[in-house]
Amino acid sequence: MADLVTTNDAPRLEKRPQERHIDIGRILIYAVLIIGAIVAIVPFLLTVSVSLMNLSESGGRVLLPSTPQWGNYARAWRDANFGEYFLNSVQIAAITVIGQVVFCTLAAYAFARMSFPGKDFLFALLLSTLILPEAITWVPNFITVVWLGRVTPISWINNWPSLTIPFMASAFSILLLRQFFQQIPEELWDSARIDGAGHIRYLLRVVVPLSRAALVTIVLFSFIGSWNALAWPILVTTTPDWRPISYGLLNFLDESGAQNHLRMAGAVITIFPLIVLYFFTQKQFTEGIATTGLKG
Repeated sequence: MADLVTTNDAPRLEKRPQERHIDIGRILIYAVLIIGAIVAIVPFLLTVSVSLMNLSESGGRVLLPSTPQWGNYARAWRDANFGEYFLNSVQIAAITVIGQVVFCTLAAYAFARMSFPGKDFLFALLLSTLILPEAITWVPNFITVVWLGRVTPISWINNWPSLTIPFMASAFSILLLRQFFQQIPEELWDSARIDGAGHIRYLLRVVVPLSRAALVTIVLFSFIGSWNALAWPILVTTTPDWRPISYGLLNFLDESGAQNHLRMAGAVITIFPLIVLYFFTQKQFTEGIATTGLKG
């Protein structure tokens, strides 16, 4: 009888192979991401390819150069006078990044960890500036820059203050840093107070080291915004003394005519520093975008 029961129950105990479930949503997400990557990468690859062609190849329908013309970069650098514009952009970007890190960190810490009258209202007012188009701020900023140039010893027009100081506070940067600072456990602040630390010491010794990924993200966004700026530098400068490399590229595109290989070489030179910076900060940048606080 026992053998009979065992024999009859045997088919029931066999494991059925698991059916594979096709996740249509995941497939659609990957398809959209792949299409987006192609749309972003292909123009860049074509720019690099044309920059290595000769004049005849750049005007045709050739996808790859027969022989890479590395001298195009040196010629474009020389003809466009990129040396002066490149140095201007480096100085402008460095001053802007340093100022934005300092002031945005202080503002974000105040919104995240300190209590003062009107805190929520001021933060909401700050966030409301994110919906404003950049062009709307040009006129009031220009009026402010001109006025400050008259009441201060240093000239602002045709000088670094007009190109850097208006951009040392960013609502997006303050928002991102505030979100990071709010995720830091309160126990760390309590421990710091027991040790006699105030807000400044706690910020420098605890908050900033724990928010390195967010700070690197701010640095990268600030550098890209400063490096790519064009309309505002043209508005507040009338001489090439402080004009950035984006203006040098625009001027070179107008002067180079139909020499597409040199124009693309100039474009590659302009974006090369951004690629190098992202290459060295991609780990922290990815972590800063993907997380909003401490890792467990």
